[in-house]
Parts: sequence; C-alpha cells; structure tokens
Amino acid sequence: MSENVVETRELTKEYGDRLAADKVSMTVRRGEVYGFLGPNGAGKTTTLRMVLGLVRPTSGSATVLGNPAGTPAVTARIGALIEGPGFFPYLSGLENLRVMARYRGLPGSAAAAALARVDLAGRGNDKFTSYSLGMKQRLGVASALMGEPDLIVLDEPTNGLDPAGMADMRALIVELARGGQSVLLSSHLLDEVQEICDRVGVINRGRLLRESTVADLRGSTHITLAAHPVDDALAVAMRAAGEDGVRLVGERIELDLADSAAPALVRDLVAAGIDVHAIGSSERSLEDVFFEMTTTPEMESLS
Repeated sequence: MSENVVETRELTKEYGDRLAADKVSMTVRRGEVYGFLGPNGAGKTTTLRMVLGLVRPTSGSATVLGNPAGTPAVTARIGALIEGPGFFPYLSGLENLRVMARYRGLPGSAAAAALARVDLAGRGNDKFTSYSLGMKQRLGVASALMGEPDLIVLDEPTNGLDPAGMADMRALIVELARGGQSVLLSSHLLDEVQEICDRVGVINRGRLLRESTVADLRGSTHITLAAHPVDDALAVAMRAAGEDGVRLVGERIELDLADSAAPALVRDLVAAGIDVHAIGSSERSLEDVFFEMTTTPEMESLS
C-alpha cells in the first residue's frame, strides 16, 4: 500500500460562526497527483493552508510526511504556491529565486535549475515587474520546485498561462509525480484535472464530499439511445438495465450498460416494434460529476 504523504483527520477550521473546513479527512499518497476540487469559498485554500501549517486548525489534525503539519522538518520538504506568487518587484526572476534559496538553505544553483524547469531561463535576468501574469505564475511554480521537495502544493498552477503553457505545466506536473514526488493541486479547470490527476477530493461548504480515483468518480460507460415511441423504449430499457439504471435526458435515454450490451438492446427494441434512431456509448466527464455533487438539492438546502 502506498505511503500517505498527507493525512488529515476531521480537520476543522472555524472563523467566528463560519465553518470554513468541516471535519475534512483526506489522504495524498506518494508519487501521485491529487486534485482538490470545489467551488469558490468551498474551503480548498483554508484546508491547504492548514496542511502547510500556515493556519492553525480549530480541531482535528494534519500529518505531513509522518509529522505534524507546520513543523520545521516538514516545511523544509514542501514546496508551495498558494493564492498567487509574491516576489520583490525590483529584483529579477533569478534574483528572487536566489533570495528564496538562501532563506531555505539551498545552493544558488537551485534557482537557475528551477527557472529552466518552467521555461523561464531566457527571461531570468528580467525584472519581475516586466513579467506577464503567466510568467509570474511560472516563477511561482519554480519557487515551489526548488530543492526537490517531497510534496508540492499548487493552487491554480496554470492561472494566466496560454494554451501551450498550460500543456507544458500539465506535462511537468505528471513528470514530477512519475519521479516520486507528490503533487497536491487545486484547479477550476476540470478537464485539466481529469487528464493529469490520479485521485481527487471534492469539497463543498467545508465538507469533503468524496475522495476517489478519477475513473471511479466518473463511473462506467453508459449507452445513450434515441428511439420512438419513447415510453415503449423506456420499458424495454428498464428490462435490460433495471429501473435504477435508466434515465430520460431530454428526448434521449441513458442506460447503465456496457458497450457490449448494445446489439442485444437493439434487437429487443426492434422486436418490440420500436424505431431506433441512434445508439451510442459515452461516459460522464469529471465536470458532469462535479456539478452533480456540488449542486444537489441537499447541498442547496444547506445554504
């Protein structure tokens, strides 16, 4: 079983009468990319700050690399970019990283190596004030990578990047995980998370709703059917997939069946005198699942 690099147990943070994090229990394993998802104000950043030891929890605990979050031994093994990078505007990108390297007891060569990893080596001597939003974001990620940390925490790492830069950043994150480092990231770009994350945690109104692999969260492939008369087609579909395995979405019918069940389904429909206009297979995107989880009537009633 993989080692848990991050483990929180009923991690809770209250600000007055507002519950920013409500008994969050999550794990991040060694060598994985973990996506932390939630709407604005869901509690993502508060939870990440508690994991980093920047915010003291009201109750519960956070363990990082086998030690309590925020202890010096742990902090030295973590790289982080939370809520945008902060640098000295009058220094160059390279000079900023060298300052940070000195603070962290790293050699000066760590700064140049980190710049190269985010494709900023050619602009390292330019003043930070001349950087675009995307370049500032790259510099922030570079600062998190210095020293080859065991855990890298990134808050919206592709913010401000153009499509090519986003693709490069995704490739870098996957490369880091393959090299044995763990990446804990939050992102609003669910297609991006679906592409690169091994597991995800979905948080809403401070509560962790689900933690699983991306594949398990999306569920299995289902069959989509367009047939007429719809009511008769629904009856045949329910015999094939059960009442709980059939949904009417607009004029189409969705069945929780594998692709291999499609030929038999078509034969049954035709035998029942039903016209089959279209049939195909599809699977839910992570975005579909995310919105289902965060906009259910139960969650709305908590507002």
